[in-house]
Amino acid sequence: MRNNKETGLHLVIITVENKTGVLARIAGLFSARGYNIDSLCVSETEDSTIAKVTMTVKGHERILEQIYKQLNKLIDVIKVQDLTDGDFIDRELLLIKVKTLNPAVRQEIMQLANAFRAKIVDIGKKSLTLEVVGGISKISAIIDLLKSYGVRELVRTGRIALPREFGQQKKQQV
Repeated sequence: MRNNKETGLHLVIITVENKTGVLARIAGLFSARGYNIDSLCVSETEDSTIAKVTMTVKGHERILEQIYKQLNKLIDVIKVQDLTDGDFIDRELLLIKVKTLNPAVRQEIMQLANAFRAKIVDIGKKSLTLEVVGGISKISAIIDLLKSYGVRELVRTGRIALPREFGQQKKQQV
């Protein structure tokens, strides 16, 4: 999902001061322009006074650049990076509860979990709960495969990312 210039998915990291209300102001800028945030993950960094907001958003690059400029004007924003065209590492976490009505199905799901390097984090009488970490394609693939067994519940974190130390960094700070 890289190289999406006009209306594609953009991966954005916003480094902010870890203060109350910062996330609301950031989300408000996107909302005011009519953009939906597809995924959002916020956490403090190695410095507890700093947080990183990682989001994916679809939109036209020109309009997103205007939003980035407005974000940079917010007092608590330290840096805005659009990693879309750069070289980065990204991951997502999935917890998925799958129906296991008999031992044969349970065994099949455990084999799938092994193939995807997923962890079984809970075993119930009628379900297994898996933890899967990986890129978007891995997460989507295992969800598609497990749907045929019957997904009882699932929750995803959204993407988190860091730019690579070495490599092509076309579009870093905006």
